Amino acid sequence: MAITILFSCKTTHYDKSNETASTTLQNRETKKPQVNNKKMEVQDTSFVNLKEYSNDFVYDMKYATEDNFLKAKVYDCAECFLRLKTVKALIKANSKFMKLGYKIKIYDCYRPLDVQKKMWTIVSDPNYVANPSNGSIHNRGGALDITLVDNNGKELDMGTPFDFFGPEASHDYYNFSKEIIENRALFKKIMISSKFESFDSEWWHYNLKNAKLDPISNFKWRCE
Repeated sequence: MAITILFSCKTTHYDKSNETASTTLQNRETKKPQVNNKKMEVQDTSFVNLKEYSNDFVYDMKYATEDNFLKAKVYDCAECFLRLKTVKALIKANSKFMKLGYKIKIYDCYRPLDVQKKMWTIVSDPNYVANPSNGSIHNRGGALDITLVDNNGKELDMGTPFDFFGPEASHDYYNFSKEIIENRALFKKIMISSKFESFDSEWWHYNLKNAKLDPISNFKWRCE
């Protein structure tokens, strides 16, 4: 708030005390904006909680429960953290789906390296879990495991469940009904148009383009 020193129109002499007061207040004014107007900018590579940027997603965070192929809970709580640039691209993709009457449902997001190590301890097979010594795009904050739901919250039929490890989960498998093939095609088309890349053997897995260039992270969020 600006503070102004007013001189009376009836003042007939110069009062040095007014100068001192005015100078002191002006100095304070020049200092305040430097502190109060300083804003912290969130970098595109920063980890953020998706829920703080959009309320338009459906969540079923499988690894925060025992309802997954590991049969083990490896997250302390169900949160979806990603790098901000991944969040921006995901929100754009979801807006395209919403225009068609669908929403993205999320199974998994960023995965701290310690969680990757925990998963590797349970299932030490690179066919199912990425070796933590190499890390994965999940550990870099640029990967998602997702599907689509309609306006009633019903999942679209993609041919297999999430984390189904068989040839039927591949994008190159076409021995399905026309509905399933069309669902997968729509899913892939919009995700790719939103700066994501598909993962050949898993229809549910998408990586932000160039996310592999980001460093592996062990950032952990606080559970409340």
